[in-house]
Amino acid sequence: MVFKRRDKRPLQQIVLDFLWPRGGWTRAFYYVRHRLHRLPGSPERIARGIWAGVFATFTPFFGMHFFIAVIVARFVQGNMLAALLGTFFGNPLTYLPIGVISLKTGHFLLGTEFEEGEEKSLIGKFTDAGYDLWHNFWAAFTEETMDWHGLSIFWDEVFYPYLVGGVIPGIVAASVSYYLTVPVIRAYQKRRAKQIQAKFEALKAKAQKASAQAKAIKEDRDGKPS
Repeated sequence: MVFKRRDKRPLQQIVLDFLWPRGGWTRAFYYVRHRLHRLPGSPERIARGIWAGVFATFTPFFGMHFFIAVIVARFVQGNMLAALLGTFFGNPLTYLPIGVISLKTGHFLLGTEFEEGEEKSLIGKFTDAGYDLWHNFWAAFTEETMDWHGLSIFWDEVFYPYLVGGVIPGIVAASVSYYLTVPVIRAYQKRRAKQIQAKFEALKAKAQKASAQAKAIKEDRDGKPS
């Protein structure tokens, strides 16, 4: 295939590149900023797309943030590509504080608590839920009994509180991103417009100069006074 990688990356390299991109997260940040500056549309529309992308990172639907960002962007009439770029707000460096804030906010709003113990840590709840999914999948084709205990705990203490608690901090973080993004993009677009106008004027002047020179040469060749 034309677009297939020649050097197939091993699994550990794929994981490493996800956790720490080549060039570091600083380079990734500058790349996202560069792409945002060059997006077409009004600063407000682009910023609404950023709003959608940042908000999507506060939902517990990991692996689906791109799709959620696009849906929210359509709802708020934001730029779709800006929404996808806005999801870079969620990365291995920010997912932990996002998760902690969302969980604590959710349990506070619901009036519940996150129970911890030797067998009830957050990782343990994820593990139990994953085991139940795998077990119940095979149970559908065998005579084994389905067990929803781990998934039930995961839903009550992790997923649902995360879903509820991510709304308020998600709106706050997305709104801050919106109000910070609008003036930056507007200033960049004005500067870029001036640069394009200056280049256009320079090309126009160069074309006029070339035309005048060609006319002078023609008149000189024809023996006409300039």
